Amino acid sequence: MSVKIIGSYLSPYVRKVLVALHLKGLDYEIDPIIPFFGDERFAALSPLRRIPVLVDGALTLSDSSVICQYLEERYPQPALYPADIDERARARWLEEYADTRMGEVFIWQLFNQVAINRFVWGTKTDEAALGRTLAEEVPQVLDYLETQLPQQGFLFGGVSIADISLAAFFRNAAFARFRIDAGRWPATAAFVERVLGLEAFGRLKPFEDRLMRTPIPQHRAALAELGAPLAAESYATPVPRRGIMRI
Repeated sequence: MSVKIIGSYLSPYVRKVLVALHLKGLDYEIDPIIPFFGDERFAALSPLRRIPVLVDGALTLSDSSVICQYLEERYPQPALYPADIDERARARWLEEYADTRMGEVFIWQLFNQVAINRFVWGTKTDEAALGRTLAEEVPQVLDYLETQLPQQGFLFGGVSIADISLAAFFRNAAFARFRIDAGRWPATAAFVERVLGLEAFGRLKPFEDRLMRTPIPQHRAALAELGAPLAAESYATPVPRRGIMRI
């Protein structure tokens, strides 16, 4: 089985879906666009102009959590959601926390300032806003995670959607040169290191690292050199446009 994923390897939401696909042993082909560069065909598939988009035959889905739940239900083994009802609910909550609160802080307030603004819109980093994010918003997130994460292993025994969702955002934080203070947040630092150390995350790392060093118009060619499973058709356009939602 092979599905099509539309969205850049640099997105934590795309990263979550690709890790889930790998853990379930499912192949994919990818149109690695940054959503701001999606054309009208992309907008028709993703009316909120967000990534990832999954195309599986006649089915199109455009939300990472919906996509992962669909994959779980269609391909239930190995399971990425806990069997216990209470634990499954908690896993979904932590996934939601990652997608919303961590998305706001780590993507729109941190990664946006140091990468998106510069490389997509050609604007300078707002150093004051970045400073507030690092001093106030990021510590609030880490304080909460420190109360939720295990000292060893994963959240619910085996690797779950919650582990994947939370850890995915710390790759973007690293791109923004942020590192967790292990003295202040030891459980969180160790947990992120364990999860990002999984082979499913590691196999994406060469693509991500290359893209961070490559101008956006050259992303597809750079990925082709690395052997990424590129889709034959791309919905990319050379001129960016802003989306209709931030997260």
